[in-house]
Amino acid sequence: MEEAEPSCYPVWVAAEDPLFILYTSGSTGKPKGVLHTTAGYLIYAATTFKYVFDYKPGDVYWCTADIGWITGHTYVVYGPLANGATSVIFEGTPFYPHNDRYWSVIDKYKVNQFYTAPTAIRSLMKFGDELVKKHDLSTLKVLGSVGEPINSEAWLWFYNHVGHGKCSIADTFWQTETGGHVITPLPGATPMKPGSATFPFFGVLPELLDEDGRVIEGEGEGYLVFRRPWPGMMRSLYGNHDRFQTTYFDRFHGFYCTGDGARRDADGYLWVTGRIDDMLNVSGHLMSTAEVESVLTEHSDVAEAAVVSKPHPVKGQCLYCFVTPNEGRIFSKQLSDELKRKVREKNWTFCPTRCDTTCSRLAKDSLRENNETYTQKNSNWRQKRRGCFYPR
Repeated sequence: MEEAEPSCYPVWVAAEDPLFILYTSGSTGKPKGVLHTTAGYLIYAATTFKYVFDYKPGDVYWCTADIGWITGHTYVVYGPLANGATSVIFEGTPFYPHNDRYWSVIDKYKVNQFYTAPTAIRSLMKFGDELVKKHDLSTLKVLGSVGEPINSEAWLWFYNHVGHGKCSIADTFWQTETGGHVITPLPGATPMKPGSATFPFFGVLPELLDEDGRVIEGEGEGYLVFRRPWPGMMRSLYGNHDRFQTTYFDRFHGFYCTGDGARRDADGYLWVTGRIDDMLNVSGHLMSTAEVESVLTEHSDVAEAAVVSKPHPVKGQCLYCFVTPNEGRIFSKQLSDELKRKVREKNWTFCPTRCDTTCSRLAKDSLRENNETYTQKNSNWRQKRRGCFYPR
């Protein structure tokens, strides 16, 4: 260390030289090597960080993401460093050594911007607000949500109990492929709606398309696509440019297809409804799993929920719901009946623990696999599977 130079001189490269390759599983499918290049990505990371988090010199910023996925790349490493930001670097779990570890860190380091995932928020909600009240969170100015659509109950808890009703919430929509935020409110400038990612970032032009690729004007729901490129978007899939073309551009010619659905309300706000892969066709009606999950988590006893499809001899598909109760609650027949009344479906499974991807989204492929295995064998499931899920 004593022999090392105190400064590191930059290596000059071309603007479109590769910066990194990040493999992403997405929500479903085979991992893809997303290729980002140097200049456009760095500019976009720096700009979105500065404006979405309203970062000012002297602020203390904390993103809880693992550096190994895109949020860690863009909003733990590149974006903050490009702005000379003071960042909290965190390792471990929010539940060890105590369930108030997040709030303790915010209190200790006087964090101003706090960026985390809805799954983490819902997990912390189940412990109630007493743990939050133990700590001084008055330094917080901006709260951020990333990784999946946030349901309104989690949004309101985050806003009222963590932000004490005074913090802007940046409900950010973006992907590994986009490099940075593409739909997001701007603190102090965008009136917020719980659960809405609101409006596009500078230069981003989203559209909603129907099944035939026609643009949906005004209110409506459809495929979320983008009409033109932006600086931070991916340039290819490493070693497989044909897959890059077919995955993102062939479905709707002339548009980048996110693979997500969204709806636009009367005020022009965008609400991301989840992966198109997670749309279920029940008796001819398309149902968004994200919307069903939101209904389930509105129940005061439910910490988390994940919904997948199950074959049905009459309807084609029906819902199969995995539910994690809040701390100290049990998955009782009464709770099951109450949830059924909310959604009017028949299949429920108690999930005492979480099975998440690295970006805190519930791993729905695993849930589908477990559901199918149980449906086929209908016995000894507890021994044969991973131990996360238990049949009713």
